[in-house]
Amino acid sequence: MPIQRRDVDGIILLDKPLGLSSNQALGRVKYLLAARKAGHTGSLDPLATGLLPLCFGQATKVSGWLLDADKRYLAVARLGMETATGDLEGEVLREMPVPALSDADIEAACEGLRGPIQQVPPMYSALKHEGQRLYDLARRGIEVERPARAVIIHSLSVEQVAPDRLRLEVHCSKGTYIRTLVQDLGRALGCGATVAELRRTGHGAFDAADMVSMATLEAAAAEGGPEAVERWLLPADRALVDRPEVRLDAASSRFLRQGQPVFVPGVREMGPLRLYGAVGEFLGIGELQDDGRVAPRRLFVSANSC
Repeated sequence: MPIQRRDVDGIILLDKPLGLSSNQALGRVKYLLAARKAGHTGSLDPLATGLLPLCFGQATKVSGWLLDADKRYLAVARLGMETATGDLEGEVLREMPVPALSDADIEAACEGLRGPIQQVPPMYSALKHEGQRLYDLARRGIEVERPARAVIIHSLSVEQVAPDRLRLEVHCSKGTYIRTLVQDLGRALGCGATVAELRRTGHGAFDAADMVSMATLEAAAAEGGPEAVERWLLPADRALVDRPEVRLDAASSRFLRQGQPVFVPGVREMGPLRLYGAVGEFLGIGELQDDGRVAPRRLFVSANSC
């Protein structure tokens, strides 16, 4: 019998298991929740594990802000080789001897990889070239020129844990490819490198402490059905806790729900704003206009509400 889909709102912070694509993980949790509408907020490779925010129902309206958010990763780099995919799943292209590395050698290689940098995206990525995914072209043996993109490596800490292994902690901007960062680090060290393990530990305002495993969700659904999975749903405004909060009175809330900008004394922040009604309900996301009024950008209530 077909599953009965229902309206479910909120965010689940999934600890994505090894071997699943982000879309496969999303589809599985959407099924467990019997949710009608869902989306994820930035892909993790099948090789990668860790924090994958999944948005359901009205919470999909914050997915754009989560896509733009900074990320944190733990990675293990295998030295002495480069692969076609930038990780151990790909064909080995080159193997090189690994020299004895001092802490100073590693730090010198890292210095050029911190701060604002230019990265050339890997061929094995979901970016498009003339309407085709790069990874589809790569699988057919086609390589195309990819323009470098500006990203920011806010912090990069590297520790040697074995003669041919480095452990990396990375805090980076959106659009950063850890596989490319590891490859560039290996080249700076003169021996090449590829990703052996990758785990996302932070995504915007979210961190690993609030993650739930797929096994836990599956066990809950098996015992109590889709409703039992709802206990791990977080409210959509949790994705925006680092943005200023604006409280509106009843009249302003009513006008805002109708799509009209309203004047709120004391608001100075130009970026996205969290908007709340007189009784504390989350209304949506707003933005300060040049004329000093707060305009709605994405509403979480019907425009016909009053």
